[in-house]
Amino acid sequence: MTRAALLVALAATLLAGSGMAQQIRPQEQTRLDRFERLAGTALLGAMAQGEAADVAALTAALGGVPQVAFDPALQGEWNCRTMKLGGLTALTVYSNFKCRMALDLTGVIFEKLSGSQRTSGRIEMRDGRAVYLGVGYVASETPQTYGDLAPDFEGNGAITPDVAVFERVSPNRARLLFPAPVNESDFDILELTR
Repeated sequence: MTRAALLVALAATLLAGSGMAQQIRPQEQTRLDRFERLAGTALLGAMAQGEAADVAALTAALGGVPQVAFDPALQGEWNCRTMKLGGLTALTVYSNFKCRMALDLTGVIFEKLSGSQRTSGRIEMRDGRAVYLGVGYVASETPQTYGDLAPDFEGNGAITPDVAVFERVSPNRARLLFPAPVNESDFDILELTR
């Protein structure tokens, strides 16, 4: 790990541990608490019932050991594609869209920039893992930030609260893993490549 990467990771950890991380609402904490169970059930269904090409894409997206979450190499433009597991279908894999990441002193600002369904928010260290808190929205909407969501807001179809676990696999591969997304599916994966 480079010295710059170490400093970014250390700063993010210290700031997150000092209470400067954004507050997580109880609804999203509950979804995070169920992460492993939701992932396991969704993956079993997707692997058993998904089309062969989609299962191959899912397998590739989940390959690789997660590394230190924050690294200066994350900054910039990424290709990203959504994989929806469970819910309406066992497995649906979409084509690539454009995403962007930018590091700051407390984590990563993340945005999905194209496609009809988008998301925008922050990735910060929380309880030993990198967690994304953001707002999902349809392209025609202008969302507020996660911190500005009403305490009881559960989503309205056009705007939804998002929570995910972030894993960086290499300088050119990462993924966001969304337990119990509000719309359509049981578990979503946003595969990031460049």
